[in-house]
Amino acid sequence: MSAYEHEVKALIGEAGVPVPRGVVMTPGAGFDTGPDGGFVAAAGLAEPLVLKAFGPGLLHKSEAGAVRLGLRFDELGPAAEEMAARLRPAGFLVEEQAEPGVELIVGLVRDPAFGPVLLAGLGGVWTEALRDTALRLCPIAEQDARRMLASLRGTELLRGWRGGPPVDLDAVVELLMTAGGPGGLWERLELGEFELNPVIAGPSGVIAVDARYVPDIPAEAESPSNDSVTDFLPLFEPGAVAVVGASTSRPNFGNMFLGFYQAAGVPLVAVHPTAAEVSGVPAVPSLAAAEVDYALVAVPAERCADVVRQARGVPFVQVMSGGFGEAGRPELESELVAAAREAGTRLLGPNCMGVYCPRGRQTFVGGGLGPAGTVALISQSGGLAGEVIKVGERRGLAFSRVATVGNAADVTPAELLRWLARDPETRAVGLYLEDPKNGRELYAALRDAPVPVVLLVGGRSGQGRRAAASHTGGLVSDLRIWEAVAEQSGAALVTSQDDLIGVLAYFQAHGTRTVHGDEVLVVGPSGGASVLAADAFDRAGVRLAPLPGDRLDALPGLGVVATGNPLEVPVGPMGRAGLAAEVIDALGVPYADVVAHVNVQAFFTYASAHGDPGEPLYAYARALAAAQADRPGTRISLVTRNGDCAPPGVEDEVGRIAAAAGIPVYRTMEAAAVAVAAGGCHGVA
Repeated sequence: MSAYEHEVKALIGEAGVPVPRGVVMTPGAGFDTGPDGGFVAAAGLAEPLVLKAFGPGLLHKSEAGAVRLGLRFDELGPAAEEMAARLRPAGFLVEEQAEPGVELIVGLVRDPAFGPVLLAGLGGVWTEALRDTALRLCPIAEQDARRMLASLRGTELLRGWRGGPPVDLDAVVELLMTAGGPGGLWERLELGEFELNPVIAGPSGVIAVDARYVPDIPAEAESPSNDSVTDFLPLFEPGAVAVVGASTSRPNFGNMFLGFYQAAGVPLVAVHPTAAEVSGVPAVPSLAAAEVDYALVAVPAERCADVVRQARGVPFVQVMSGGFGEAGRPELESELVAAAREAGTRLLGPNCMGVYCPRGRQTFVGGGLGPAGTVALISQSGGLAGEVIKVGERRGLAFSRVATVGNAADVTPAELLRWLARDPETRAVGLYLEDPKNGRELYAALRDAPVPVVLLVGGRSGQGRRAAASHTGGLVSDLRIWEAVAEQSGAALVTSQDDLIGVLAYFQAHGTRTVHGDEVLVVGPSGGASVLAADAFDRAGVRLAPLPGDRLDALPGLGVVATGNPLEVPVGPMGRAGLAAEVIDALGVPYADVVAHVNVQAFFTYASAHGDPGEPLYAYARALAAAQADRPGTRISLVTRNGDCAPPGVEDEVGRIAAAAGIPVYRTMEAAAVAVAAGGCHGVA
C-alpha cells in the first residue's frame, strides 16, 4: 500500500529535502473556513494555497481531479466540499504554493536485476511528454549527479534560458545525493517506487511539491551464490576431459564433441555404461571413474542430475543439455544445482556449448583451434559465441578464453568476469548477456575490472515489465538500465555482434598503447564519404576537433586542399602510399586516434593493368603500418570502404599487414566510430 503524500513529505523533510509549509486536515464541519471549520489551522499559511485530497485510490491526484492550485484561504472550504462529494477522501493537505521554476522529477525504483536505481529529469507535465531523464545505479557519486543533469536534453533550462535566471545546480545535486547517494533514501526505503514530481528548482534552491512512495519488500533474488573464490584455470586449461553422452550406435552431440577434442589433442575419456571405447576414445562406466578436470554432459535433461552427482573430484562439469529453466522446468534446474553442490563440483550451464581456449586445447567449435591471444568472451549464447570466435578469428582476433554460460545456474558471468579481468593472459573482455542473474554482482565486477570490457545485451527492450505505479517505474527500462551500468562502470555498450567484434579488435590492437589527449583525426579520400564519416562519429559521440590553424599552410604542398576534419587527402592507386602519414606529420598534433579510410573500389577501378592489382593498396597499408610503428602515442585504425569490390584474398592480405602492426581494420566508418568511442570511453592505454 502506498503512503499518503503528507507522510512521504514528513519522511523526506527529516532527510533534509525542502518541502512546502502545510497542514493536514481530516473531514469535519463541512470543510468550511469558519471558527469551527476544518481549515482554521491553515490560516497561518501564505497565499496562494494548494488543496490536495488524499485517500485510497488517489495515487495519481491530477488525473483524479484531487488538486486545486492558486486558492485563497476563503476558497478552501468550497473547493474541499466539491472534492469530498466526488472523491470521498480520507483527508486534505493544504500547502503554500511554490514559486515558479524549472520542474524536475527525482525518483527511485528497485530494478529486478540491478537493485535500486535513481532517475532524474524534467518533471511535471513534461515527464511523459518528453521523457527527458537520466538513470544511475545507487549509490551515486556527486560526479554522477552532475553528469545526469548535463546529459538531459533540457539541461540549458537549468543554466538559464533566454534571459531566465539559472537554477541553483548545487541544490539540485544535493537533492540527488540525498535520494541516491551513500546513506541516501534508497538505503532507508523499502523500494517499491519513490518519486518527487515535480521538484521546483530555482535560483534560491529546490522544493519538492509532490511526493509518492509505494513500499515493496522485495523477494530474495534467486541468483546463485558461492562464497568461495574459484580458480577457473582448470576450466580453460584442463589436464584431461570427459564426455558423457556419446553413442556407440547413433552419432549425436556427444560424438561431435569427442571429434572436436580428438582433433585438439587434449587427453580424453568417454563415459559410457557398457562400452570399452566410443569413437576410438577409451571409455569408463561413470564420471566417478574419470580422472579429469572437466566433464561435458550431453544427455537428456532428466538424467543430468544423476550424472553430475557422480562428478565428485571433477572440478568443473558443463551441462550442454537444454530443457531446464529456459523450458519452463525450473525444478530440474534446481535439482541439477543441488547435485553439483553434493558432488563438490562447479557447474557451467545448463543449456550451454562449453569453453574455447587455444592454450588449453579446449573447444566447442569445429575447424580447429585458432591462435592463442589476449581477448576473452563470456556469452549466454553458445551459438553467438561460436560466431564471434569464427568471424573474429577471420578478422584477426586471437582469443585467450571463451566461456558460454547458458542459464548460469551456478557459475555466473560476474564470477567469470572477476577472474578473467585478472587473468595474465587476458587484456580485454567481451560479454553477451540476456539475463545478468545477480545484476549488482555483475555491476561491481564491471566497475572493478582493470581491463577494458565491451557489453552486448540481448532483450533490452524491456518487454514484459510490470505496470508501474509512478512515472519513475514506467521510465526505467532494461535498455536504460544497461546504459546506466555502462556509463557508471566504464564498460562500452554496443548494439550488434559486428560492433562487439570490432570493439574487441580495437582493444586487442591498442590496449597497450600509452596515448595523450582525446583528439581524433579522420583522414581519407574526398567526396561524400567524408561528410558521412563526420555524421558517423557524431552519432557515436566522438568529437572531431578542428585542425590547428597555424599548421594548415603546409598542407597544399602535399596536395591537400580541403582542410576540415575529416581531412580530405588524395588517397588512391595513383597517389603516394605514405601521404596520410605525411599529413599527420605536417599537422604536428599528438592525436589520440587517427582513422584512415580508403575507397577500395577506386583502387581496382583505376589501378594499372600491370603487376599485382592489389599492390597500391598493400603499399598504403604498409605505409600506415610504418606510421603506427613511428607513433606509439597514436592509435591508428583503417577503414576499407567498399571492400567487397576487391578481388578474393586482397582484404585478407590488407588485414594481415595491418594486424602485424597493431592496426584494427573496419569495413565501415560506422563500425570504426563505435570502436573509437569505446576506446575513449575506457581510456584504453
